[in-house]
Amino acid sequence: MDLSGIGVNYLLAAGVILLGIVIAFLARRLVSWLKSMAETTDTSWDDILVTAIGTPLQVIIIMLGFYFGITKFDILPESSRWLLDPRYETAFFILISAWIISTFLYSVIRIYGRAYAQRSDTDLDDRLVELLELVIRYVIWFAAIMAIFKVFNIDITPFLAGAGIAGIAVALAAQDLISNFFGGAIITVDKPFKVGDRVKIDDFYGDVVSVGTRSTRIKTLDYQIVTLPNNKITTNVIINYSEPDEKLRITLLVSVAYGTDPLKVKKILLEIAHDAIQKTEFFLDTPAPTVFFDEFAASSLNFILKIWMRKYNLPDESKDALNCMIAERFAKEGIEIPFPQMDVHMKK
Repeated sequence: MDLSGIGVNYLLAAGVILLGIVIAFLARRLVSWLKSMAETTDTSWDDILVTAIGTPLQVIIIMLGFYFGITKFDILPESSRWLLDPRYETAFFILISAWIISTFLYSVIRIYGRAYAQRSDTDLDDRLVELLELVIRYVIWFAAIMAIFKVFNIDITPFLAGAGIAGIAVALAAQDLISNFFGGAIITVDKPFKVGDRVKIDDFYGDVVSVGTRSTRIKTLDYQIVTLPNNKITTNVIINYSEPDEKLRITLLVSVAYGTDPLKVKKILLEIAHDAIQKTEFFLDTPAPTVFFDEFAASSLNFILKIWMRKYNLPDESKDALNCMIAERFAKEGIEIPFPQMDVHMKK
């Protein structure tokens, strides 16, 4: 086997490349050990540094092995000599630098930014941290690509103009997403409701399950999840039954037949209300219940009973209890509950 001339160069180049791979493998083991050691410390900075530098360092070692193997032993054919242009070396280190910087800043924002956001009462800063995590990488990599174009003397003006046009197009296409994001920020700052509150938004009535970056979820009384875009919520009327406190006044319409003494009806309805306060767990004695003689209707005398519930989430149970007590008491008192009727007079 001839080991002279160009054959020796190939063997030596292969040896250098193999040595680079071995060193990269050892560096990988070292990085793994450093990560385990960093996890035992109180600070997160060592974890961030090891994460940012570890993998790029291994890539650099392997690429240096290839570079020295190829250049020192002159095994590259003439047709591929363009790879030795120093500009490619510069472009490589620009990419590696972008990789390290973006990973480092992303880790700093993810660890320290989220830790800071969790200490605040609002989730606006949580959303800003998520946005920064996304933006930081795109900005750094875009800057790296522009720098590489500059290294190769490529006019970046058309790219910047194109990026501006693309940004406008993306902004137009994502205007709903953007408006929903800022709608969520407005909800966080203005605080018309919080998770757990019972609200009515548009025609949807239920409990707030979550307030997200794009949408808010409400669980209706039928246990259906309704997802509402945040920009729709900020432009709609919101009724919050949980604020300023949990009590809620209900209004009950009670009708009796003509000929019934209105004062007697009012007295009985107030007694029923006080009995309901004493015998059930649904009602409050303060504010006190009230009864009003509302109107002379077509077929009845109409009264309104107003009473305060302890909590907003039991309107059906509360009305059921009151209606049952009213029906029972009216039957004992001989008070007639009318039904619609019409008198027809025929003229001969």
